[in-house]
Amino acid sequence: MKRFFIISRGDQASHEVVIHIRQELQKNGWQEDNQHPELVFSVGGDGTLLEAFHHFTHCLDQTVFLGVHTGKLGFYTDWRPHEVDFLLERVLKDSYEVVTYPLLELNIMGNKGNERYLALNECTIKSPVKTFVVGIEINGEEFEQFRGDGLCLSTPSGSTAYNKSVGGAIIHPSLESFQLAEIASINNRVFRTIGSPIIFPHHHVCDLIPRTDSHDFFITIDHLTVHSNEVNKLRFRVAPEKVRFARYRKFPFWTRVKESFIQESVD
Repeated sequence: MKRFFIISRGDQASHEVVIHIRQELQKNGWQEDNQHPELVFSVGGDGTLLEAFHHFTHCLDQTVFLGVHTGKLGFYTDWRPHEVDFLLERVLKDSYEVVTYPLLELNIMGNKGNERYLALNECTIKSPVKTFVVGIEINGEEFEQFRGDGLCLSTPSGSTAYNKSVGGAIIHPSLESFQLAEIASINNRVFRTIGSPIIFPHHHVCDLIPRTDSHDFFITIDHLTVHSNEVNKLRFRVAPEKVRFARYRKFPFWTRVKESFIQESVD
């Protein structure tokens, strides 16, 4: 018996799509499972997909994700509400290919132990009240001292999100890598940073050592926020896990980028 779960944005349009998907799948013998589903439907936008991803990080090797977007823009969502019947035909025939994207691993090392997180899009580190000062180490070697508003570390698929807005590069998700981009760095004759995004291969590690006196800063992991003042080190690398998406039709990455940022909407 196939197992599925649906996460919705909660608005009326999304709710109607959810009811239709649930009814059709259950009518064909599928079972709803909120612990270890084989297929997770995200109905809403990219924020809904991020919520779905973080809900099922414990079973990424068993679960594939599928997005239906009911808003104006969905980078991770391939389908619109008027296409759901055609989508369900494909789902019930089980005729999909699995596409995998790399994830970002963050280990927060502090006085109270270590915490591990996975990010689908990005992690950001910012100080809410003062200039953020942090040492950057690459593979254990000191690289630079950063001063500014903060830093954004993103996955290839997340490179089109907040990373893009702070001047980061767009990276194809077939490349197992992650990226560091500066957020309003201070560069003058006294303080200097590289002033450019840095792209790391999968076998490299980037450590951030907070230098701010109070160590008072915010860490975001996609849509989640952690406020910590007892962090000694933040370690980033490409995660061993990957996120898996069900593709029922071809949707090349660069086509997705074009339709999201260049091509005018026909709605």
